[in-house]
Amino acid sequence: MFTYNRERQQYFGLLQAKPGKESNLLVINKNGSIFSYIVRYREQLSTLNYFVPKSGSIGNEKPIITDSTKVSGLEKEGGNRTYYYQEFCSYLLARRQKIGSIKTRNEGIVLSVENIVFDREELYFVIQIENRSTLDYDLNFLDLSVRTRQKGKKKSLQTLYQKPLFIYDRPSKIAENETVRLVYVLPKFSIGNDRRALLELNEKNGERNLQLKVSHRYIDNPN
Repeated sequence: MFTYNRERQQYFGLLQAKPGKESNLLVINKNGSIFSYIVRYREQLSTLNYFVPKSGSIGNEKPIITDSTKVSGLEKEGGNRTYYYQEFCSYLLARRQKIGSIKTRNEGIVLSVENIVFDREELYFVIQIENRSTLDYDLNFLDLSVRTRQKGKKKSLQTLYQKPLFIYDRPSKIAENETVRLVYVLPKFSIGNDRRALLELNEKNGERNLQLKVSHRYIDNPN
């Protein structure tokens, strides 16, 4: 938990240690500086206290705007959020944490979901596309949807498209023997065991199309 000393404007952080998988801790101070850490359990600690310098910040949630810049409050809020998405997506790509083995392939093209991370009110999908073929891959679209199997005598599938709030580093082309990694940011959602998230990769003017099903247990239990 974190408490705040109003008289001296000091923050005090206390983390309760519990055995389990590692997690992430994101801290934003009153000036908007963003600090990100990986937290993991240990039975014994060699260091009990940490003093974090300003140089340890990975970015700032409040971009500096000159007095001559006139923007509306909505534009300011949106701009700050976009900057935050960019910084956190960059951090996730550098972190290289994995949630499981979620992948499919077709004719030398490998599509995988490396990680699903929950932060604030959003889910971050870290996606990797490998082109192991000898031909470049022109990306037509990469969509995420939720598919529900309707029960009854006439079984059918209902697909609901999930519109990303932000997309980081999505390419238009993947060259032969190239691997790209990108992030989709979506509003947090959960699904039951009768539904699946479906990631669809479609080739422009080609037939190397892939569909990757993501189980509800990964969506409902993100990192």
